[in-house]
Amino acid sequence: MLFALAGLGLVGGVADARPQAPAPVADCQPGGPCSHPLPVRIVIVTLFEIGKDSGDVAGEFQLWKERRHLDVRIPFPQGSHDLYYNPDSQILGVVTGVGNIRSANTTMALGLDPRFDLRHAYFLVAGIAGIDPHHASIGSAAWARFLVDGDLAHEIDAREIPADWKTGYFPRDKKGPNDTSPPKPSGEVFEINPALRDWAYTLTRDVVLPDDPHIAAERARYVGYPMAQRPPFVLTGDNLAALTFWHGAKMTDWAADWVRYWTRGQGMFVTSAMEETGTYQAILGLDRIGRVDKNRFMVLRAGSNYTMPPPGVDAATYLLRENEGYAGLEASVESLYRVGSKVVDELEAHWPKYEKTVPQ
Repeated sequence: MLFALAGLGLVGGVADARPQAPAPVADCQPGGPCSHPLPVRIVIVTLFEIGKDSGDVAGEFQLWKERRHLDVRIPFPQGSHDLYYNPDSQILGVVTGVGNIRSANTTMALGLDPRFDLRHAYFLVAGIAGIDPHHASIGSAAWARFLVDGDLAHEIDAREIPADWKTGYFPRDKKGPNDTSPPKPSGEVFEINPALRDWAYTLTRDVVLPDDPHIAAERARYVGYPMAQRPPFVLTGDNLAALTFWHGAKMTDWAADWVRYWTRGQGMFVTSAMEETGTYQAILGLDRIGRVDKNRFMVLRAGSNYTMPPPGVDAATYLLRENEGYAGLEASVESLYRVGSKVVDELEAHWPKYEKTVPQ
């Protein structure tokens, strides 16, 4: 269904006087002015889709489109993927494209598009992730408070580092990885609304997540990692965004140290992805001009794969195997929908309240 809604409905050929959601008319074209912007209550931010948007193997977007009836297609040439909207629930679905550059571009383009009223919209990032087996299992879903950038750094090839260096990757303002001076953030770390994160976690912590023999068998391989062997569950934990798809025990140690460093010990690395720091920087810019409210931004990531191999398997072998198909992909996209929908349902059911006041 293309983007063609009228501000006045017809019932039996007679004008329906019941209130209807405002909708763009003919002058609402991409990049043009819009006298009747679409009201948006919730933006579902996904990063990629596999194949078609519905009817085949589900990526991050498909379950939301099908189950939330996001049937109105809205052309979005300034982004990576057309938008989809439900005029009844006023939910808007976005596919940003992979990586923080695409996610930042798409988010900024959406926020500046005069066809949408996003002033009271809640943004829910719902994406798959690598998950640290020290803290959770594949299929588990984690609500983040801190978003940490893993790209802004100095790097020396590990084969050329001094003997007393643990890694050749270190913050830009440091003299090396052994420099213990406190962090001076300049785009490396962001804290999103912790009260909203805690509210979302409390609301969803008892949601039953999907499990099956396939992911149970994968979990069983992580001997010595009790959290990795648990059936999928909901937790809180922070996100590291980096454009390089990294893997392995040493890299997982680096990620934990990196998150701990930039959050001054307040954060805990749980999920790895590529987009959040780009998405949120766009949100911050849009908030400064009153287009969105940065306090209505949430990040939910579910583990499609572990960030390191099980005992007895080398990192290269496990990474190449996972690239043929993530062990927890199906479970993770279902977890994202089940957990995220709990929040969406609550916001929808009490919209007059949450439109005015951000939950805490």
